[in-house]
Amino acid sequence: MADVSAIKFYFFGGKFIMCGIVGFTGNSPAVPILIKGLYRLEYRGYDSAGVAAFTKEGLEVVKSRGRIANLEEKIKEIGGMNATCGIGHTRWATHGEPSDRNSHPHLGGRGKVAVVHNGIIENYMELRQQLEAHGYEFQSETDTETVAHLVDYLHDGSNHSLAMTVLKAVGMLRGSYALGVVSMDDPEEIVAARRDNPLVIGIGEGENMIASDVTAIISRTRKYIILDDGEVAIVRPDSVVVMNAFGDVVEKKIQEVTWDLSAAEKGGYEHFMIKEIMEQPAAVTNTIHPRVKDGKINFEDSGLTDERLKNAKHVHIIGCGSALHAGMVGRSVIESLCRVRSTASIASEFRYENPIIRPDDICIVISQSGETADTLAAMRLAKQAGAYTVAVVNVVSSTIAREADGVLYLWAGPEIAVATTKAYSAQLAALYLFAVKMASVRGTITEEQEKAYCETLYTIPEKISEMLAGKEKMQYLASRYANRSSVFFLGRGLDYAAAMEASLKLKEISYIHSEAYAAGELKHGTISLIEQGTLVVALATQPALYEKTISNIREVVSRGAEVILITGADFDCDASCCSHVIKLPEIRQEMSASLSIIPLQLLSYYVAVERNCDVDKPRNLAKSVTVE
Repeated sequence: MADVSAIKFYFFGGKFIMCGIVGFTGNSPAVPILIKGLYRLEYRGYDSAGVAAFTKEGLEVVKSRGRIANLEEKIKEIGGMNATCGIGHTRWATHGEPSDRNSHPHLGGRGKVAVVHNGIIENYMELRQQLEAHGYEFQSETDTETVAHLVDYLHDGSNHSLAMTVLKAVGMLRGSYALGVVSMDDPEEIVAARRDNPLVIGIGEGENMIASDVTAIISRTRKYIILDDGEVAIVRPDSVVVMNAFGDVVEKKIQEVTWDLSAAEKGGYEHFMIKEIMEQPAAVTNTIHPRVKDGKINFEDSGLTDERLKNAKHVHIIGCGSALHAGMVGRSVIESLCRVRSTASIASEFRYENPIIRPDDICIVISQSGETADTLAAMRLAKQAGAYTVAVVNVVSSTIAREADGVLYLWAGPEIAVATTKAYSAQLAALYLFAVKMASVRGTITEEQEKAYCETLYTIPEKISEMLAGKEKMQYLASRYANRSSVFFLGRGLDYAAAMEASLKLKEISYIHSEAYAAGELKHGTISLIEQGTLVVALATQPALYEKTISNIREVVSRGAEVILITGADFDCDASCCSHVIKLPEIRQEMSASLSIIPLQLLSYYVAVERNCDVDKPRNLAKSVTVE
């Protein structure tokens, strides 16, 4: 079998998996800092957790299946870990079941090197076979242990620095990674590396950190740098040195977290999700108000020019999950107002469909994190084809934001709950802004109409607040329907897109089977699933479709369904067949999705609470996960 060092160098843009990594080096006790950082990253994965730290016993590793609290208890049982440098990890399982042995950190064969990893190594089996031929024994089923043994195999502390060893090792990896590596040769040093997975370095006073995102470092420092693909960093208490793939030192811009630490805390709420639901008026305000001036929309911060908007032949909208559902609403509004062809595509499908993309096209990519791999890959494909790419993202300086031609930041603040709420609402707001601006530039709406739309946009936060004031009603409905095994969401047009999002919210946090259907499709098979007591949630916010939707409702009621109707303020059809009717405040129908989703977010939340589900950390999920 060939020597490992002879393996070809591969760089592959691929899968993105959400785990959380953190590292600390300084003069303070490291393990409490690592544990605190892991708690802030737990939304990224919570199958298992572990830490590796330099104690008087040497390089000590403690890890445990389950939540971070289990790890914390295990550390207490052994009398703690006295260390000033270490790395930690909270895991979302990909290779190997959740277990102690599959938890990170992983040790290299000689016990001198420990590794934490976020991502997927595509060629780990190939590397594993070659390392086994050199006498390495594997204790886990993970791809990460391969990295630990590879670094151990390549590392000779007398001749090569750990950083140069890691640089050589990552050149042999095919896949995606954010890595934290420590070695007994230098117990004050952490080496970090990144490709296609986020990694930041917190810059402190006499101490420095690494982490998957800034939420893990903000209690120690607000200053950070972002590692770019292919870079390797040497992190010591008093210095940070970053190298590119060739080993050359590169200068990095120090950035600063602008939001308050309280934004990443529950603030008296039972769960992050309900806190973030209640924060939606502020999130939408932050997205809209800075961009609306004197009845006009200003995109100076986005890079979008009037000429580009005017000449676009096709607007591609790309996203995953809730971002896609926001894109479906955006697609409808853009086509309606701008009279330009618009499509909304699942990012993972768009990549492989050989899409028709032309240089005059605009491609809007939507991602809360700005790191979703399928969305990033789809954007790169569109850029390669010559389209102008616009990122709609929440996380400043994220990969998608940095690589896009233009950016519409949401400024919604950190979103911790796995199930998105406020970011989704902010995404809708950004897409409305885009549609109105484009329509104005193309002359499909007048100056007076643009002003009227801007006035409506300004009122959305207030009207969301009105809907939130009715949360007790949704709590009551949740208590009544939480025991249902299946729920169906119906809508037409814009309401179908909103139904998709509502269905996703319910299923992902309550584990109730739910599906969304275009109401007109009922008679083409779906109605066979309706039986006595089935809960149907119907959305009807477009006056031209009221009567048709009511007709669909009567069809399911006649077969035993109970119906909750979400409808517009001007709804005047006979709704006596519905068990419950919830009316929205008056709003332009193009923007009704911003209001109709609010009671359904609340319904999903309270149903999950009724069922004693882990609302913020639903099973098998992590925030912004993409796995092929």
